[in-house]
Amino acid sequence: MYLVISKKGQKMNKEELHQMLHPMKLIGLGGNQALNEKIANILHIPLLETAVHHFSDGEIAVNIGETVRGCDVFVIQSIQDPVNENFMELEIVCDALHRASAHRINCVVPYLAYSRSDTKTRSREPITAKLVANLLQLTGIDRLITLDLHAEQIQGFYNIPVDHLHAMPLLAHYYLDNGIASVDEDDVVIVSPDHSGTKLARSFGSFFNAPIAIVDQRGARYDDSVHDMIGDVKGKKCIIVDDLIDTGTRIASSTNSVLAAGATKVYVAASHALLSHDAISVLNKLPIEQIVVTDTIKHEKYPDRLVRVSVDQLLARGIDYVYNDRSIHQIFDEQNRIK
Repeated sequence: MYLVISKKGQKMNKEELHQMLHPMKLIGLGGNQALNEKIANILHIPLLETAVHHFSDGEIAVNIGETVRGCDVFVIQSIQDPVNENFMELEIVCDALHRASAHRINCVVPYLAYSRSDTKTRSREPITAKLVANLLQLTGIDRLITLDLHAEQIQGFYNIPVDHLHAMPLLAHYYLDNGIASVDEDDVVIVSPDHSGTKLARSFGSFFNAPIAIVDQRGARYDDSVHDMIGDVKGKKCIIVDDLIDTGTRIASSTNSVLAAGATKVYVAASHALLSHDAISVLNKLPIEQIVVTDTIKHEKYPDRLVRVSVDQLLARGIDYVYNDRSIHQIFDEQNRIK
């Protein structure tokens, strides 16, 4: 560690010098203000006063209340419903920061919308996840910090560093801490709602030394019908694992399928709770013991038996590590120690 002498004759290490030359600033936008405030409180850094005004025709105007010249700025915005409005807020603020001579612009996006559109499956279809990456980079951002992307390969759409944090260990820890499942039990099965989620189910199952099963759903659409199961769930406690819950139909289909195959109890773990359309009504009708999600997305109302696990500490640590040039891999190592 190099030492330098300040004007007051005090010795400073490299980290302290960086903090003096490029102080950290936080901006929290309207996607999930509750989570923004939690992160700011953990970091002991107040959110910058940022005025975001929406005109009657839908246009957005932004004004940042204090100077950010030479600062390392972290903009926190969950791109949730209304998706396009929240995305444009992020874009416009990043452009304002670029024009205000911020040293580095870091986007912290707990939920990155359009991640499901990561590949072209039919003729004349867009790859919207790539378009979003292009648009974000056009504003001159330096880094993206996000959480549980729908597909990890989306990181390759960016020509800037992407720190892809994982919330699934937090959800697994919840089940372990509350005695719902443990590494000693042999009656727990982790269920993927389709074939594409097998990798996620296998990773989640490693925290419990549990086998996995797959709902053999085929085709692009989900419904409430019962599907075949790959794997044995008879007499077992099942935890259905997915990266997000949107309308609830995939969870409903999976729940009906595992119960028809003889499962005794059904739990759900998902990173992002979009809860679109009548998802709350759909989930409330299901014989699910508990649904465990994160707080990446804020709603006014939630389904019964739903528990939200906060990702505030995880994101705050990610911000702190990036700002102080520490390896994010340390976070992954610590998460893996609970296995």
